[in-house]
Amino acid sequence: MQRPTPIDERYTFTDGVIVSETDLKGIITFANRKFCEIAGYDKSELNGKNHNIVRHPDMPKAAFKDLWETIQKGESWTGTVKNLRKDGRYYWVFSFISPIIKNGGIIGYSAARKPATQIEIEEAEALYVKLLREEQ
Repeated sequence: MQRPTPIDERYTFTDGVIVSETDLKGIITFANRKFCEIAGYDKSELNGKNHNIVRHPDMPKAAFKDLWETIQKGESWTGTVKNLRKDGRYYWVFSFISPIIKNGGIIGYSAARKPATQIEIEEAEALYVKLLREEQ
């Protein structure tokens, strides 16, 4: 599946919780209806795909590096993320991502996301502009 071309148009949602689960490599093993609705994909288009299918190119690599380092250590991560819909529009979420632990080991990751507030978005945009400059 080809990734959509981003367009500078925000998709806003105001309620509900997006939930997904992945394996250790970030492959989606579960996507709730709200995730499908907000991302604009059918469940069959998300299951089995890497979660980066919704990664917006405006997101700095450093943000995801921090996320992965945190959850691979068995800790939870929170942060504001700009995601990419199938139609190319973007949406902002405040994410809580945690490891799924079974028999003492991490077997995957679970993410719950809610609509980001305007303050969370503004703070994230300022940080991400700075991080993107540092990556260049």
